[in-house]
Amino acid sequence: MCIFCKIIAGEIPSNKVLENEEFLAFNDINPIAPVHILVIPKKHIKSLNEVDGQTMAKITEFIKEVAKKAGIFESGYRVITNIGENGGQEVSHLHFHILGGTKLAWPKLG
Repeated sequence: MCIFCKIIAGEIPSNKVLENEEFLAFNDINPIAPVHILVIPKKHIKSLNEVDGQTMAKITEFIKEVAKKAGIFESGYRVITNIGENGGQEVSHLHFHILGGTKLAWPKLG
């Protein structure tokens, strides 16, 4: 069982921001912005490469709800997902980083 599945199961605590039947949002334990929230589906999906369109449509709406609750919907925010080893994915469970709370710079990659 991956770390995010353990969080969903309640085996590992998290600082929940928002939750519904299908998705969970919680604060990242190592934030890189004033607001850094992770959004995950409760169903284990390895990465964006495996997700279906219906789930993506629902998680997009959920992400917008999280941004509103976090107070960054109007000011702006960034949504990031990493896919695979070269893409920087550290946990093999689909997750989206919501970053905001300040003006975000675009770092050089590689």
